[in-house]
Amino acid sequence: MSDKTVECWLVERELGDRDFVTLVYATPDGSRYQQRHRSSTALRTGSEVTAAVDVPEAELERVPDAETRDRYAAEVERTADRYDPDDPI
Repeated sequence: MSDKTVECWLVERELGDRDFVTLVYATPDGSRYQQRHRSSTALRTGSEVTAAVDVPEAELERVPDAETRDRYAAEVERTADRYDPDDPI
C-alpha cells in the first residue's frame, strides 16, 4: 500500500440535512476526489476548512463522468488562483 499523498483543492461545499456540511476536494485534473462530512457546529467552532489538503492516494475515488471532471478541474483552477493551499476558505 502506498502512503503517497496528492494535493486536492476544495471544489464543492454543500449544507445538507441534519446540520452537516459536505466538502469535496478534487485533484487538479478533476479526475479523482474525496468527500468529507463535517458538522456545521464544528466548522463554526474552529474546525478550519482550507483551500487544499493532502489526501492519501488510496483514499481518492474516481470521478464517474466527464462533465463533473471538467467542472472539478475548472473549480480547482479558480480556487488555486485565489488562495494558497493553507488559506482558510
